[in-house]
Amino acid sequence: MSKTIRLTMAQALTRFLSRQMTEIDGSKVPIFGGVWAIFGHGNVAGIGEALYQVRDELPTFRAHNEQAMAHAAIAYAKANFRRRFMAATSSIGPGALNMVTAAALAHVNR
Repeated sequence: MSKTIRLTMAQALTRFLSRQMTEIDGSKVPIFGGVWAIFGHGNVAGIGEALYQVRDELPTFRAHNEQAMAHAAIAYAKANFRRRFMAATSSIGPGALNMVTAAALAHVNR
């Protein structure tokens, strides 16, 4: 009988992301280079704690501007020939909407 693992949604998400791999030049590497994050009232207790638990497999980089971290994630993907990428998270608010501009740029330039 298999053992049940109890996880929060954030723990399940970060565990899933940290275990995704891709093959580059014959070697398996993590597909996610890390996570850009701005922690606030909406995400510090959930995703923030879960990211801390997998910090060795999925490093987290704290930012101060949502649009800048989304553009940095785009640059990371381009530098890795779109075979590796980064995630970005922020709490709810007007800054989160700034990530939409960067997402539109990523879509247009794909």
